[in-house]
Amino acid sequence: MGEGMLFIALIFTIIIGYLLGSISFSYIIAKKIKKVDIRQHGSGNAGATNTLRVLGVGPAIAVLALDILKGIASVWIGVLFAADNTGLFPALAGFAAILGHNWPVYYGFRGGKGVATTIGVLATLVFFPALFAGIIAIISIILTRYVSLGSLLFTLLTVVFTFFLVDQFGYPFIYVYLTFIVACLSFWKHRANLTRLFNGTESKIGKKA
Repeated sequence: MGEGMLFIALIFTIIIGYLLGSISFSYIIAKKIKKVDIRQHGSGNAGATNTLRVLGVGPAIAVLALDILKGIASVWIGVLFAADNTGLFPALAGFAAILGHNWPVYYGFRGGKGVATTIGVLATLVFFPALFAGIIAIISIILTRYVSLGSLLFTLLTVVFTFFLVDQFGYPFIYVYLTFIVACLSFWKHRANLTRLFNGTESKIGKKA
């Protein structure tokens, strides 16, 4: 494949990843069930946690699963179109899906914080680092009931585990850079949550809107 075709394939992969990530399942399900814009209720976030607050457990599980799935699908689209083993295609396709979830073109660029989609992307790219980080994150959520804290721990620890395990599992080193960028993005999207965590005013899981 020539450089021109390679570049076109890469751009195509990124666009597909972004458009797929832009599908807001929390928005769609909230509209179907309650005829409301999920972004105008609860925390205003278009994601699984706010769906839990506004709609309940069943819809929240559906949103979580579908958002994770679109992250997984985006990475595999990148793998499908990849012309080399550098990991660039799946990494950028997955990152584009996260950006799409956060700033969806279909919904006026007002989306969620990308946690579930990030889980799908990172679990597909760096399964074991994401698994180890996920276990710690889940324990933190069980103990504190702060989903935001668990989400931040997941992205942060995935960077750490990926860095130390990149050679053992043969991951392309570009995945280390990706996990770092994703963690920075997650912390930025959760900046208000961080302030509330420090102030002790953050909402806990199970709290109704």
